[in-house]
Amino acid sequence: MKTDLELALECTINIYHQYSIKYPRDDFLSKSEFSKLLEETAQPFLRNTVPPNMSINDYISKLFIKADHNRDGRLKFTEFLTTLNLVAIDAHNRSHQHHEGHGRDPDSGHGHDHGHDHGHDHGHGPRK
Repeated sequence: MKTDLELALECTINIYHQYSIKYPRDDFLSKSEFSKLLEETAQPFLRNTVPPNMSINDYISKLFIKADHNRDGRLKFTEFLTTLNLVAIDAHNRSHQHHEGHGRDPDSGHGHDHGHDHGHDHGHGPRK
């Protein structure tokens, strides 16, 4: 049986390929393909991750610009992974902000739930 992380990594590769080989058939994401990928596959996650006072479209544009290291206007897979890194870091930081002020002692060392389940069911079922 595959682990949750293994399934998530395979899913990441498969989703990247679903969007990167559309038009034209290549292994890159244009800005529009990148936007469509995030809007269609990560909308609820983005809504919870986007910084305050920023639209989702502006956030996606910011992520694209940060990830496009060689400035060629498209993302190769390694650049896409940079984007996922940025989104995951933003989500992690926001999860800590969300938990602040909920009666936890920030100096206790136990102030944050690093399980980060947050009620999301990823459909993998219980592990055996």
